[in-house]
Amino acid sequence: MFIQTEATPNPATLKFLPGKVVLENGTAEFRSAAEAEKSPLAARLFDVPGVTGVYFGYDFITVSKNDAEWQHLKPAILGSIMEHFMSGQPVMGGGSAMAEATDEEGEFFEEGDETVVATIKELLETRVRPAVAQDGGDITFKGYKDGTVYLNMKGACAGCPSSTATLKHGVQNLLKHFVPEVQAVEAL
Repeated sequence: MFIQTEATPNPATLKFLPGKVVLENGTAEFRSAAEAEKSPLAARLFDVPGVTGVYFGYDFITVSKNDAEWQHLKPAILGSIMEHFMSGQPVMGGGSAMAEATDEEGEFFEEGDETVVATIKELLETRVRPAVAQDGGDITFKGYKDGTVYLNMKGACAGCPSSTATLKHGVQNLLKHFVPEVQAVEAL
């Protein structure tokens, strides 16, 4: 099994491409070893000292670290991913087959803003999320109120030094261009 790695804009996060589907549907993010109990693969990755976060996309895994060096962590992480896929175990544990409950859970917006929200979601889905996934992360819609769009940043995007620039100069400008009602974009 050959696993490729890619740098992300976040120096504390590395993207691993196992050459297989990781999650058929949705995404999953684990920020602690306790959360990782839902996934045999995430639990295995959190066993590597220095791992502080794990994120699964369709065909990639992003791993975040503390101040440990990648040159020391990378071989152990590659070994853990390889062992997991060779074992035949599922990525998510029983009962957790749906990685993340629907992204629409916990969304908020005013009555009457449905059309604006639908346009925002379509732009995020077709233009923003594919680009962000290339960097090992994800951005999902959380809410819209008084001209401000609230987004949730996951994976490599969470805590990335360039995430503010991505959000303000990339996503905000795109949404303002296509949806005049949008005045600002904020991360939750």
